Formats: sequence, structure tokens, C-alpha cells
Amino acid sequence: MSTSGHVSFEALPGRLDAVVAAALGVPRAEVQRAIAQGRVRVDGEARAKSFRLAGGERVEAGLTGAGELEPDPSPLDVLYEDDHLMVVSKPAGVVTHPTLSRRTGTLVNRLLARGGSLSSLGGPDRPGIVHRLDAGTSGVMVVAKDDQTHAALAGMLRRHEVRRVYLALVRGLPEHPRFMIDAPLARERARIRVRTATGKAAATDIVVRERLSRMALVEARPRTGRTHQIRVHLAAAGHPILGDRAYGGGGDDATRLGLSRPFLHSWRVRFDHPMTGVRIDVEDPLPPDLAEALERGRGD
Repeated sequence: MSTSGHVSFEALPGRLDAVVAAALGVPRAEVQRAIAQGRVRVDGEARAKSFRLAGGERVEAGLTGAGELEPDPSPLDVLYEDDHLMVVSKPAGVVTHPTLSRRTGTLVNRLLARGGSLSSLGGPDRPGIVHRLDAGTSGVMVVAKDDQTHAALAGMLRRHEVRRVYLALVRGLPEHPRFMIDAPLARERARIRVRTATGKAAATDIVVRERLSRMALVEARPRTGRTHQIRVHLAAAGHPILGDRAYGGGGDDATRLGLSRPFLHSWRVRFDHPMTGVRIDVEDPLPPDLAEALERGRGD
């Protein structure tokens, strides 16, 4: 139950910050800030972020900053649209949806400015959002206009029935033209790491499209949808994405190419429409910053 910026719910077992983040659908860092500011209480008492919940406690969280979202009239490129869903091109640098501290400038704000219906299953801060892209990643995203379509798309994503293909420019030349990276992933603070024993299963197929002098353009086809999956998998394989300073892709090569973000683009999405059965197959060309970086790489 939520009223005037506050939410109250019955807790599941687990660590306080993780349980609240999952229940509210917000990043754990946002919850940790709220806990530090005394805006989260367990059965009326303030607790540390690492407090272990047994399950069944009443958790109250003050969502300062929550409230009605403002439409943003900034441009939004719609690649496909019908009565049930649309496929849009998310620009690099645009966060997918609002958080407790960021209420403007997101893809959701741009969707709201278009008018029309959006699904509500993701919660009030995520209308229409079925899946996400990292802020630094550009390209195609599928948006649901109604709850029935949203639920169907979410199920298709879980069953890996939505085929997504990314383009990435990586350091070095892969030995094989095609290979699969199968490496479980786990979060460690702000980073995602390969953790064979404790991580969640994650697999990505890689196809080399073009070999340059010291780098390669590859297709990355994730079989699973873990956070930062493609970025971490390619780094673990010894071929970090150029421009990805968080996972080893920075340095002189990225600077020479003029990259200010990871060279990672959601290029293509293909699936059978959950309502009509029609095959949807949409491509989004490389945006100018990545296309120019690729041309520089070809000129090396």
C-alpha cells in the first residue's frame, strides 16, 4: 500500500536493502541511500542495510522524489508500432526509467510525451517497460502498450523467444569466427563479475562480422538477460568492448576512436507478435558516434 510518497509492504526473507530494492523495483544503491537517511523502517524501527529479515515484517519506505512523472518532448525514434506494442530506438546516454533520485530525462519521460496507453505491470515508474538497456547502450527496445501484451512479452523474454542481436567493437581478434561464452555472473558492489560457483547462469553467442587490424566488430546474441552480461562476458573472453572503461575497454584504442561510451548497440530484435502472431523483425543502424568510430578503426 502506498500513499503520498510512502510505501508499506510485508517483507520477504533476506537482507534489508536487497529485499526493499526487489519489492520496489529500484536500484539497491537508491535503497541504501534511503536507509542511511532513516527513510526505511522495519516494524517501526530503523535498521542497517545489512539487517536480515526473517520474512513477514512490515517495511515502510519513504520515497522522497516519487510522484507524477513529467513528459519529456525530446525526440524518440519509433521503428515499429501497432495497437499493442512499439519498438523504439533508445539513444545513448538516456536512462531507461526513473529512479527515486532521477525523475526526468529518461526514456519513460519521452514515452509519456507521445501520449497513448502504456502497460502498468512494471509499476508507476516503468510504464511500458518490459526490459532495459544500460544508459550507455543505444538501440532497439520493445515497449508494451497494455498489460496483456506486457505479460506475454515478459514470458517470451524468460523463455528466450525474443531474439536480440547487439553489435560490439572489441579489442583484439577472436580466435574463432563463432563461439559461445558460458559464464555465471554475480554482482559485487557496483560491478558484475564472473563467478562460477555463486553466479547465475549466463550465456552469450558471439559471431565475428569484421576483423580489423587490432579489433573486431562482432555480433553478440545473449541467451540470457543478466545485467551487463555482454560487457562482462566479452571482457572475460579477453576481448573487452572498446570504450567500456568499467570492464577494461578504455585506454588509447578507445581514445583514438573518439569513443566516449562503450561501443555496444542493440541492433536487431526479432520475435513473433504475442497478440497477432506476425513476425516482427526490426533493425536499428549504428548511430553516428559508433559509425564514425568504426570508420576510424577501419582506417588504422
